[in-house]
Amino acid sequence: MKLNDYQHRANETAIYPEGLNYPILGLAGEAGELCNKYKKILRDKGGEAGTTDIDHMAKELGDVLWYVAQIATELETDLETIARVNLMKLGDRKDRGVLGGSGDER
Repeated sequence: MKLNDYQHRANETAIYPEGLNYPILGLAGEAGELCNKYKKILRDKGGEAGTTDIDHMAKELGDVLWYVAQIATELETDLETIARVNLMKLGDRKDRGVLGGSGDER
């Protein structure tokens, strides 16, 4: 499936108040749920994720993707453009030897 196809199909299931508030807060919540599942794997299983753990984290990651798609839609852009621009940015950083470090404009 192409990213833009996913974005359009995901948008068909979007029922929330207009604007960025809901999907941005939803993204934070779902990312938190993913982190919490992993935190418990670290605490309870010494960091060794089993098949069920991986399945649960993958489902949370799917929810993260849904919210990212909705944010892109609200911003009137598409996931494929976002992905392409991000890879160009990272490739440029790699070429300049600044993948590590901090700052958005490095």
